[in-house]
Amino acid sequence: MRWLLLGALLGLLLVFPPLLALVVAAVGAVLSKPVLVAFGLGLAVRTRLPRLRRWAR
Repeated sequence: MRWLLLGALLGLLLVFPPLLALVVAAVGAVLSKPVLVAFGLGLAVRTRLPRLRRWAR
């Protein structure tokens, strides 16, 4: 699914070159917000952490 979305984005950028400036501006705006970057990194790491069943007594 991730590769399909990336391919669709790259296809749109090839068809409409001015969209590149819009995508760069959007990525720059998101990266300028440290809270959003930390939240995104937390979501990315959370999927790879093992789940704990219960606390040991």
